Amino acid sequence: MTKFLTQVNNLVWGMPLILLLLGTGIYFTTHLKFIQFVRLKKAFSLIFKKNENHEGDVSSFQALCTALSSTIGTGNIVGVATAISAGGPGALFWMWISAFFGMATKYAEGVLAIKYRTKDENGQIAGGPMYYIEKGLHNKFLASLFAFFGVAVAYLGIGTFTQVRSISDALHLSFHVPYWISAIILTLLVGFITIGGIHRIAAVAEKVIPFMCVFYIGGVVLILVTHLPMIPQVLKIVLASAFDIKAVFGAGMGVAMKMGISRGIFSNESGLGSAPIAAAAAQTDSCVEQGLVSMTGTFIDTMVICTMTGLAILITGANTSGLEGAAVTSLAFNRGLIVPFIGEYIVNIGLIFFAFTTIIGWNYYGERCMYYLAGIRSIKIYKIIFIILIAIGPFMSLQFIFILADIVNGCMAIPNLIGLIGLRKEVIAETEEYFKEENTYNIEELSI
Repeated sequence: MTKFLTQVNNLVWGMPLILLLLGTGIYFTTHLKFIQFVRLKKAFSLIFKKNENHEGDVSSFQALCTALSSTIGTGNIVGVATAISAGGPGALFWMWISAFFGMATKYAEGVLAIKYRTKDENGQIAGGPMYYIEKGLHNKFLASLFAFFGVAVAYLGIGTFTQVRSISDALHLSFHVPYWISAIILTLLVGFITIGGIHRIAAVAEKVIPFMCVFYIGGVVLILVTHLPMIPQVLKIVLASAFDIKAVFGAGMGVAMKMGISRGIFSNESGLGSAPIAAAAAQTDSCVEQGLVSMTGTFIDTMVICTMTGLAILITGANTSGLEGAAVTSLAFNRGLIVPFIGEYIVNIGLIFFAFTTIIGWNYYGERCMYYLAGIRSIKIYKIIFIILIAIGPFMSLQFIFILADIVNGCMAIPNLIGLIGLRKEVIAETEEYFKEENTYNIEELSI
């Protein structure tokens, strides 16, 4: 089965999808005049803007934390290690490339999420690619296809197995917790939080994500600071490996490029279509402002956290250890920190919390996709199945579930990217209109 899935994965994540992902990001980058660079400062300033009187279920900060809760997880700890171990140091460069252009893609997703959002029968916001594909492109089939694969990713990809297995491994390695106990604890916690809906999910994400980012990044910073002289040499190795002819064109159309871009998308989900589901719930009346807030998620996830993890792995040589997954990152922290055993706990505790918030975030994404497909009554059935899958996650094969996750991720991305390309002119028009008004306001302000 694993061999067959590997062949399917190679087909899904072939050069056409990679070029489609990069091409979409490049298009929005150039036509939006490098918005992810020029407007990044403004984007961060909007994160904490209060819009309580505007339509939406949660604040922009809570929406961002909900989106980050689904992206900051195993991709940052396990995914980076897997990419570098399989694709070499150059995979880190291709993660940067996918993230840079992915920020423009994430911006476009955020714009369309707000522009085309609606409400369900309970008065909750319903939005995301299925809505902008249906309302904007007038293509119900493509919208339903996205929603179908969205449920598949929640059930079989990022939402359950990869996170649950990673948490169980971390608990077992650091605290010797049996897998069956992990299964029971996770099942109960996920059930309690997800039954509370977006408000409870956002409340948990809002508290956990900032704390864990500081906790985990603090450990990585210690490694980088104490190995500062090695960083320039490591960066040279990354660039040399990235532009090696085999890394780009050889070994099955470029292992480094493929691993870097696919793991980058697995981590930050730019182009995947998940983040706009959370973005749609934000309290705002400006689709452009929410788009700007949304793109900061990719910056935080990949440009900051994945980069720091990758550098720590390469500096300590943990990628050549023969280990896999979280064990590689744990080894990097053990080697890199002065007190070795602390590093293992930082990685595994960080992994536990990051992966857990990813689970609850993806529960919401899958719920909104299921609602689109089958209506409000289907949500209860969806949640029951989701919780059952959490219970069996600790006993799944790590290699098998990562291949399965890659396949459904790629299938979910395709209809979303078609939607983004089809609605590209609307994104550009909304952006130009917003910044034209902003520039007029600034000129008037200066003339007073």
